[in-house]
Amino acid sequence: MKREDVTEMIIAAKRKKKVTWANCAEVIGHSKEWSTAALLGQMVLNETQAKAIGEYLSLPAEAVELLQEIPYKGSLPTAVPTDPLVYRFYELINVYGTTLKALIGEEFGDGIMSAIDFSMDIMRQPDPKGDRVNIVMSGKFLPFKTY
Repeated sequence: MKREDVTEMIIAAKRKKKVTWANCAEVIGHSKEWSTAALLGQMVLNETQAKAIGEYLSLPAEAVELLQEIPYKGSLPTAVPTDPLVYRFYELINVYGTTLKALIGEEFGDGIMSAIDFSMDIMRQPDPKGDRVNIVMSGKFLPFKTY
């Protein structure tokens, strides 16, 4: 069994049980954003979390073990994403990436926003013209060091 097989099992079990990612996050004990990333193979669960979600989704023991292994991160199947939603984020970075870099550089200096010391919140924002997706990302600023 490979980690990708576990992801497929999780998606199938979630569908069969008719539960949400938020329901799974409650079982794991972290945010829906982090927990979903973990269940899709991008984060590692500790033993307690893996056993809890394994029981909740009726996963086999081998799947529970694989949830505890450090994953190879990066989930895009192609260099340029083909899924329309994921592609829009790619497009967003292509259009606004240099703007983000320039503004972060001006405000913080030469460095990066960490995706390790990081949090994200995805919320529905009601709007009379059509609901909006509100995404808040917060990452620790890490300056480049000279040596």
